[in-house]
Amino acid sequence: MTSVPEAPVPAKVVLTRVVLNQADIDRALTRIAHEILESNKGSQDLVLLGIPRRGYPLAVRLAAKIAAADPTVDPAAIVGQLDVTMFRDDLSHQAMRPPYPTQLPRTGIDNKVVVLIDDVLYSGRTIRAALDAIIDLGRPRIVRLAVLIDRGHRELPIRADHVGKNLPTSSAEKVRVRLAETDSVGGAPVNEVVIEATA
Repeated sequence: MTSVPEAPVPAKVVLTRVVLNQADIDRALTRIAHEILESNKGSQDLVLLGIPRRGYPLAVRLAAKIAAADPTVDPAAIVGQLDVTMFRDDLSHQAMRPPYPTQLPRTGIDNKVVVLIDDVLYSGRTIRAALDAIIDLGRPRIVRLAVLIDRGHRELPIRADHVGKNLPTSSAEKVRVRLAETDSVGGAPVNEVVIEATA
Protein backbone atom coordinates (compact mmCIF):
# COMPACT_ATOMS: atom_id res chain seq x y z
CA MET A 1 0.00 0.00 0.00
CA THR A 2 1.50 3.31 -1.05
CA SER A 3 1.13 6.32 1.18
CA VAL A 4 0.04 9.61 -0.28
CA PRO A 5 2.43 12.39 0.67
CA GLU A 6 0.83 15.13 2.72
CA ALA A 7 0.43 18.47 1.04
CA PRO A 8 2.83 21.05 2.43
CA VAL A 9 1.28 23.49 4.87
CA PRO A 10 1.58 26.99 3.43
CA ALA A 11 3.73 29.28 5.54
CA LYS A 12 1.89 32.09 7.29
CA VAL A 13 2.69 35.48 5.89
CA VAL A 14 2.83 38.37 8.36
CA LEU A 15 1.85 41.67 6.78
CA THR A 16 3.35 44.71 8.49
CA ARG A 17 2.02 48.24 8.07
CA VAL A 18 3.70 51.30 9.58
CA VAL A 19 1.08 53.61 11.13
CA LEU A 20 3.40 56.05 12.96
CA ASN A 21 6.96 56.92 12.01
CA GLN A 22 9.55 58.68 14.16
CA ALA A 23 8.26 62.17 13.31
CA ASP A 24 4.67 61.11 14.02
CA ILE A 25 5.65 59.73 17.44
CA ASP A 26 7.53 62.92 18.26
CA ARG A 27 4.55 65.11 17.31
CA ALA A 28 2.16 62.92 19.34
CA LEU A 29 4.40 63.14 22.42
CA THR A 30 4.74 66.93 22.05
CA ARG A 31 0.96 67.26 21.98
CA ILE A 32 0.53 64.93 24.98
CA ALA A 33 3.15 66.89 26.96
CA HIS A 34 1.26 70.15 26.37
CA GLU A 35 -2.05 68.48 27.24
CA ILE A 36 -0.58 67.24 30.53
CA LEU A 37 0.63 70.73 31.42
CA GLU A 38 -2.71 72.24 30.47
CA SER A 39 -4.82 69.75 32.44
CA ASN A 40 -2.51 70.15 35.45
CA LYS A 41 -2.42 73.96 35.06
CA GLY A 42 1.36 73.80 35.04
CA SER A 43 4.05 71.42 36.24
CA GLN A 44 3.52 71.65 40.00
CA ASP A 45 3.33 68.29 41.83
CA LEU A 46 3.62 66.41 38.53
CA VAL A 47 4.99 62.85 38.42
CA LEU A 48 5.27 60.69 35.29
CA LEU A 49 5.35 56.95 35.97
CA GLY A 50 6.27 54.82 32.97
CA ILE A 51 5.14 51.19 32.84
CA PRO A 52 7.91 48.90 31.58
CA ARG A 53 8.91 48.05 29.04
CA ARG A 54 8.16 50.87 26.60
CA GLY A 55 6.13 53.13 28.87
CA TYR A 56 9.26 54.18 30.75
CA PRO A 57 11.22 55.54 27.75
CA LEU A 58 8.04 57.31 26.63
CA ALA A 59 7.81 58.89 30.11
CA VAL A 60 11.44 60.06 29.83
CA ARG A 61 10.71 61.62 26.42
CA LEU A 62 7.56 63.31 27.76
CA ALA A 63 9.45 64.71 30.75
CA ALA A 64 12.02 66.25 28.38
CA LYS A 65 9.22 67.87 26.35
CA ILE A 66 7.55 69.18 29.51
CA ALA A 67 10.90 70.64 30.62
CA ALA A 68 11.30 72.29 27.19
CA ALA A 69 7.92 73.97 27.67
CA ASP A 70 8.58 74.84 31.34
CA PRO A 71 12.28 75.49 32.09
CA THR A 72 11.63 75.29 35.85
CA VAL A 73 11.15 71.51 35.50
CA ASP A 74 14.01 69.08 36.10
CA PRO A 75 12.95 66.19 33.84
CA ALA A 76 14.90 63.58 35.82
CA ALA A 77 13.13 64.64 39.03
CA ILE A 78 9.58 63.96 37.78
CA VAL A 79 10.05 60.55 36.11
CA GLY A 80 9.72 57.13 37.68
CA GLN A 81 9.15 53.54 36.64
CA LEU A 82 6.25 51.42 37.89
CA ASP A 83 6.51 47.66 37.46
CA VAL A 84 3.11 45.93 37.52
CA THR A 85 4.18 42.31 36.91
CA MET A 86 3.13 40.92 40.30
CA PHE A 87 -0.20 42.79 40.24
CA ARG A 88 -1.42 41.33 36.94
CA ASP A 89 -4.46 39.05 36.93
CA ASP A 90 -3.22 36.97 33.97
CA LEU A 91 0.05 35.61 35.38
CA SER A 92 -1.22 32.04 35.05
CA HIS A 93 -1.97 32.58 31.34
CA GLN A 94 1.26 34.24 30.25
CA ALA A 95 4.92 33.35 30.33
CA MET A 96 6.47 34.84 33.45
CA ARG A 97 8.92 37.65 32.81
CA PRO A 98 11.38 39.00 35.33
CA PRO A 99 10.07 42.13 37.07
CA TYR A 100 11.61 45.50 36.32
CA PRO A 101 12.59 47.68 39.28
CA THR A 102 10.00 50.16 40.49
CA GLN A 103 11.69 53.54 40.92
CA LEU A 104 9.81 56.54 42.28
CA PRO A 105 10.99 60.14 42.09
CA ARG A 106 12.74 61.35 45.22
CA THR A 107 9.64 63.32 46.26
CA GLY A 108 7.46 60.18 46.12
CA ILE A 109 3.84 60.14 44.93
CA ASP A 110 1.85 61.17 48.02
CA ASN A 111 -0.47 64.08 47.14
CA LYS A 112 1.07 64.27 43.65
CA VAL A 113 -0.59 64.35 40.23
CA VAL A 114 0.59 61.02 38.83
CA VAL A 115 0.37 60.40 35.10
CA LEU A 116 0.75 56.74 34.18
CA ILE A 117 2.51 56.33 30.82
CA ASP A 118 2.16 53.24 28.62
CA ASP A 119 2.70 52.48 24.95
CA VAL A 120 -0.56 50.70 24.01
CA LEU A 121 -3.93 50.68 25.76
CA TYR A 122 -5.78 47.47 24.87
CA SER A 123 -7.82 45.44 27.35
CA GLY A 124 -7.10 47.77 30.28
CA ARG A 125 -5.71 44.99 32.48
CA THR A 126 -2.18 46.42 32.63
CA ILE A 127 -3.57 49.75 33.84
CA ARG A 128 -5.75 48.01 36.45
CA ALA A 129 -2.59 46.31 37.71
CA ALA A 130 -0.79 49.68 37.73
CA LEU A 131 -3.54 51.21 39.89
CA ASP A 132 -3.15 48.35 42.39
CA ALA A 133 0.63 48.88 42.40
CA ILE A 134 0.24 52.60 43.06
CA ILE A 135 -2.02 51.96 46.05
CA ASP A 136 0.81 49.93 47.59
CA LEU A 137 3.24 52.84 47.16
CA GLY A 138 1.34 55.89 48.33
CA ARG A 139 -1.72 58.08 47.89
CA PRO A 140 -1.57 60.40 44.88
CA ARG A 141 -3.98 63.33 44.69
CA ILE A 142 -4.93 62.45 41.11
CA VAL A 143 -4.02 59.60 38.76
CA ARG A 144 -4.25 60.15 35.02
CA LEU A 145 -3.34 57.98 32.05
CA ALA A 146 -1.40 58.84 28.89
CA VAL A 147 -0.83 56.31 26.10
CA LEU A 148 0.80 56.54 22.71
CA ILE A 149 -1.78 54.20 21.11
CA ASP A 150 -5.37 53.37 22.08
CA ARG A 151 -6.43 50.37 20.01
CA GLY A 152 -9.80 49.71 21.66
CA HIS A 153 -11.10 46.25 22.71
CA ARG A 154 -11.41 47.24 26.37
CA GLU A 155 -12.30 44.54 28.91
CA LEU A 156 -12.38 46.91 31.89
CA PRO A 157 -13.89 50.41 32.32
CA ILE A 158 -10.60 52.25 31.80
CA ARG A 159 -10.09 55.28 29.57
CA ALA A 160 -6.96 57.27 28.74
CA ASP A 161 -6.87 61.00 29.48
CA HIS A 162 -4.19 61.66 26.84
CA VAL A 163 -3.88 59.62 23.63
CA GLY A 164 -1.29 59.96 20.89
CA LYS A 165 -3.39 58.12 18.32
CA ASN A 166 -6.65 56.17 18.39
CA LEU A 167 -6.06 53.13 16.23
CA PRO A 168 -9.09 50.92 15.54
CA THR A 169 -7.88 47.35 15.05
CA SER A 170 -9.24 43.85 14.90
CA SER A 171 -8.41 41.59 17.82
CA ALA A 172 -6.46 39.36 15.39
CA GLU A 173 -4.04 42.17 14.61
CA LYS A 174 -1.00 43.03 16.72
CA VAL A 175 0.14 46.57 17.43
CA ARG A 176 3.85 46.89 18.03
CA VAL A 177 5.54 50.03 19.33
CA ARG A 178 9.25 50.04 18.55
CA LEU A 179 11.42 52.58 20.33
CA ALA A 180 15.13 53.28 19.92
CA GLU A 181 15.65 52.74 23.67
CA THR A 182 14.31 49.17 23.55
CA ASP A 183 14.15 47.95 19.95
CA SER A 184 16.17 47.53 16.79
CA VAL A 185 15.59 46.16 13.31
CA GLY A 186 18.60 44.67 11.58
CA GLY A 187 20.79 46.01 14.37
CA ALA A 188 19.65 49.61 13.87
CA PRO A 189 17.49 51.43 16.45
CA VAL A 190 13.99 52.15 15.23
CA ASN A 191 11.12 54.45 16.23
CA GLU A 192 7.80 53.41 14.76
CA VAL A 193 4.40 51.90 15.42
CA VAL A 194 3.34 49.01 13.20
CA ILE A 195 0.29 46.81 12.80
CA GLU A 196 0.97 43.15 12.10
CA ALA A 197 -1.65 40.87 10.54
CA THR A 198 -1.32 37.27 9.44
CA ALA A 199 -2.43 36.65 5.86
